[in-house]
Amino acid sequence: MKVAVVVDSTSYLPEHILTGHNIYTIPLNVVVGDKVLKENEIDNKWYYAEMASLDELPTTSQPSIGDYILLLESLYRDGYTDVISFHLSAELSGTCQNARAAAASVDGINVHVVDSEIAAAPLGFMALYAAQNIDKKPLEEILADADEMKKKGNMNAFFLVDTLTNLQKGGRLSNAQAFIGGLLKIKPILEFQDGKIVAIEKIRTQKKAMLKIEEMLEAEFEKHAGKELKACLIHANAEELGKRYKIELEEKFPQVEFILQEFGPVVGTHLGEGALGIGFTTYNVDTTGL
Repeated sequence: MKVAVVVDSTSYLPEHILTGHNIYTIPLNVVVGDKVLKENEIDNKWYYAEMASLDELPTTSQPSIGDYILLLESLYRDGYTDVISFHLSAELSGTCQNARAAAASVDGINVHVVDSEIAAAPLGFMALYAAQNIDKKPLEEILADADEMKKKGNMNAFFLVDTLTNLQKGGRLSNAQAFIGGLLKIKPILEFQDGKIVAIEKIRTQKKAMLKIEEMLEAEFEKHAGKELKACLIHANAEELGKRYKIELEEKFPQVEFILQEFGPVVGTHLGEGALGIGFTTYNVDTTGL
């Protein structure tokens, strides 16, 4: 048995990490005007500037079944018998569905599609964990770990956005109607619930919203005292804000290892420029180099 680990581009794992851990990636797409661009080939700075200049929000789409088939056929030729394929929440994208459709079209290789029920850094944590344990644990155990890892108590993410406008336009916010009316006057806090993005708090200022997120993180971290917690602060073209907030979190939670990451075009399109996210896992993932 030879097992490959695949993750879609919304994990935002840097290229040197993907290469170093032998993780394969399948990119989602962004449609800007009449151009279809693969997410992992887009410069983030250019994209955020382009998005800000457009009258209409770019759209995003899952990898084509054809692209996925080409990847699986390449892995089969390289001698892989099995693939563990991690993807962003099926509630947000058809990526999982297309992965399963592609798997049914390629003979000779077993594809185990994992709906992470989340996106961005936590998705990357899952792929990293699998890659780091692929030679240490049986396939079935890694798949079982993935199921446990994605449970809310073991992994979660909170988001702070400047406005719900992008999420509302893109149809990615499950309870948008409850928050309409104050879209420009609040700093909404979001989290994943059952694979969906849900707005959970209406806060008036960014500072107060950050303090509220810290309260929620403290409650989560206290449940796992003594564990090696890994967390990621993720920003949407707001690096300086992200760096400052990371320092604050490191001072408040010295028991947690924090890394900094940027939302790429797909997630950035829906959250909007200036958004912040904090994702964490209780599983022991080696984040060296991130």
